[in-house]
Amino acid sequence: MFDPADMLVWPRRRPNRLLLVAFLLTASAVATGRCAADDRTIQLTVVDSDTGAPLAARLYLQSDDGVPFYFRSDDPTGSAVRYETQNWINKQSVEYHTTVSAHRCSATVPEGEYRLIVRRGKTYFPHRQTLTVGADDLDLTVRLKRWNDPQTRGWYSGDTHLHRTIDELKNVIVAEDLNVALPLTNWVTIADQAPRAGNKNLTEIPDGLVVVDPTHVIWPRNTEYEIFTVAGKRHTLGALFMLGHRNGLETGVPPWRPVVESVRSSDPGVLFDMDKLDWPFAMVLPTIVPDALNELSNNHVWRTEFAFRKWNTPAPPYMQPPWGASEGGHRQWIDYTLGMYYTLLNCGFRMPPSAGTANGVHPVPAGFGRVYVHQPDGFEFEGWMRGLQAGRSFVTTGPMLYTHAAGQDPGHVFRFSEPQTIPLAIDILSQTNLSYGELLINGRPESLLRPQNQVTSDGAFRSAFSIDVLPQRSGWFAVRFWEPRDDGQSRFVHSAPWYVEIGDAPVCPMAHEKRYLISRVENEMRRSRGIVPDAAMQEYERALAFYQGLDVYDDTADVAAEARQSEGQPLERWLDNMILDHRFDVDEVRRATGLSTAEAITAMERRADKRPKSGFRILPYPGGRHPRIGFLDGAIRPQRETKVSVFTPWADGGYVVVDVPEAVFSNLGLTYLAHEHIPTIWPEQGVDLPRLEWSRDSDTLNVQRKLPGGIVIESQVTEQAGAAKMELKLTNGTQEKLTGLRVQVCVMLKGAVGFNVQERLENVTAPPFVAIGAENSNRWIITAWQPNHRVWTNPPVPCIHSDPIFPDCEPGQTVTVRGGLWFYAGDDIQGELKRLAE
Repeated sequence: MFDPADMLVWPRRRPNRLLLVAFLLTASAVATGRCAADDRTIQLTVVDSDTGAPLAARLYLQSDDGVPFYFRSDDPTGSAVRYETQNWINKQSVEYHTTVSAHRCSATVPEGEYRLIVRRGKTYFPHRQTLTVGADDLDLTVRLKRWNDPQTRGWYSGDTHLHRTIDELKNVIVAEDLNVALPLTNWVTIADQAPRAGNKNLTEIPDGLVVVDPTHVIWPRNTEYEIFTVAGKRHTLGALFMLGHRNGLETGVPPWRPVVESVRSSDPGVLFDMDKLDWPFAMVLPTIVPDALNELSNNHVWRTEFAFRKWNTPAPPYMQPPWGASEGGHRQWIDYTLGMYYTLLNCGFRMPPSAGTANGVHPVPAGFGRVYVHQPDGFEFEGWMRGLQAGRSFVTTGPMLYTHAAGQDPGHVFRFSEPQTIPLAIDILSQTNLSYGELLINGRPESLLRPQNQVTSDGAFRSAFSIDVLPQRSGWFAVRFWEPRDDGQSRFVHSAPWYVEIGDAPVCPMAHEKRYLISRVENEMRRSRGIVPDAAMQEYERALAFYQGLDVYDDTADVAAEARQSEGQPLERWLDNMILDHRFDVDEVRRATGLSTAEAITAMERRADKRPKSGFRILPYPGGRHPRIGFLDGAIRPQRETKVSVFTPWADGGYVVVDVPEAVFSNLGLTYLAHEHIPTIWPEQGVDLPRLEWSRDSDTLNVQRKLPGGIVIESQVTEQAGAAKMELKLTNGTQEKLTGLRVQVCVMLKGAVGFNVQERLENVTAPPFVAIGAENSNRWIITAWQPNHRVWTNPPVPCIHSDPIFPDCEPGQTVTVRGGLWFYAGDDIQGELKRLAE
């Protein structure tokens, strides 16, 4: 039975208010003996804890009522730069700090309680403490501990999107330990306007490299075209950056190709950078600048609360979040950003990753997202830029990723006559525990990487992997890792891709990727016709022709292996299930049914006038769409006969997929598994289990499987008052007693809007109940089974489990376990669990 004392609560990831302190360290303060007055002085020196050397740093000082205070340098050769920015959409998205040089500094404050946080770049532990300011001044020395030093391995960082003055950056990049700063000193937002006369330009742009010290430099001449006005009308196109040019640019846009060709001619070393692929015209640019950089961590990724929830263009159904959503939170934005990048890589574009913050405009520190470039022989600016263009890099908002494939840095091109195994070595360090990582091949998470999180002598968390990569076709591979933080904004790190050429075979996108790119360009052509000049429309037409001419990956063999054949009326019911309920696209219908592309299109056209269904209901899961987001290598070729889709009662809330059961264990071994991951006892005996289907009787779905040894497993799922009532029966047809009958029942959240993030959401475990809360609402999904073995969550999938255990079963006997799935919207989840328990 439910016992409140057993309840464990993983708290909701609260919005990150500035300077919320997760834990407090005791301050060591020395009174200076000054006379009492209204104001007091806090004097501060920051040093390296190992060497004692003074450090530049970023400082936050906040009174207990939330008022920020700022520091000034006490040394005539020092500097302190105040930064205070609040987002115009989300007023809780703020960044108030001071960056100070490596000298003593001070702040004047009234008496009271204060919270101080001291940070430096990415690789020092932050220092947090509370201060009580009374009658005396305070003199503090803060010792920052470095947990990793990328420069000792030849890795140097940069930010490709900054809006700060050169004088400010001389202070900022040292405080952030940012090796390269590329401020966009020319910034134009009006079509046809030359960047030299840009409406947002900085003045006093020096010529040549600004060297702050041997490993911290600024290239002062970079241009941002960010077009919001065309022909005197508000008409957003988007942005393209030109980094590292030596001469002022005289050409306006659109069209874009003339300025690209002009800059390449005058400055061959210039780099082009695409900051966000959701800009309306963005998918035209790769056909003009196919080697452009792309910001995997862009100017919407901050340490404070996320703001830009509404996107410029909707996501396609094959990306997360599902169903072509056009808005989402911090993690959904990152997933969408990465998904668009992967789509372009799958078309054969070789686009090195970059990272930019737009510090100077947005509430984010410089270098919060940054790109590291490998220079094993030491730092040199022009070599760093060449390495960035070559993709010898990784992008991070937190962890440090050191990896090579067959001894080669990211960006390397492997050329084989046939598929070959490539050894991949990964060494990753992080400030806090990593949650998981993934090996990506052509954008698909092929392998889940579970970190060891071993504590180093410097207090960091280290994980190491040696794995084999076996690309089956031309394309690319990369790795990425995720690091959850208490502020609710997970940090991530992503390697640049390695490329693979197998024979003469080109890189081919999936059919749905090609359709997405075509639709993006067609939509932009319709939106911009009659507004942008004819020369720009010709660029759109050439981009459309390029995407239309792409050969797609031939997935005939994949469809044949996965499809389930149905004839007549059952096929029509399945098509309704897929298209109207699950909102499948053409390729998902093909994979589920084996229909040709033309037949699938016809089936969808016949249903085009029917509205997609909504509201609570339970249906057989049709296959064709993998029910997981990640850990796909733990669910190869999932069977549909164990899976039901339970649709939420909320408008456009999506559905969960429940495996009833996912697995059954016994004293015989792994007796049943609803996918291929690890072998059951039957393949070892040369037995293949036949495919089955659910049958429906009124509000109940039922399926019965008789295993070769005589064990019978029956699954039953019933709609009952807006909930799913579930039952599993096991009949022992063997001659021996069955024991240890553990069952896994997996509730997969990929299709449930607000729950489909691969992060630890707020959850409550109160056996037999497990409840998980949506990311940005008070919605909950609850499940429970009795008798209960364990409850748990698995964010990489993502899924939740309440796993039952059958009683021991004598020959000829039947044993039963029962469970349920419920939906709840409200703020009293503990009360709801008590109600369900009663």
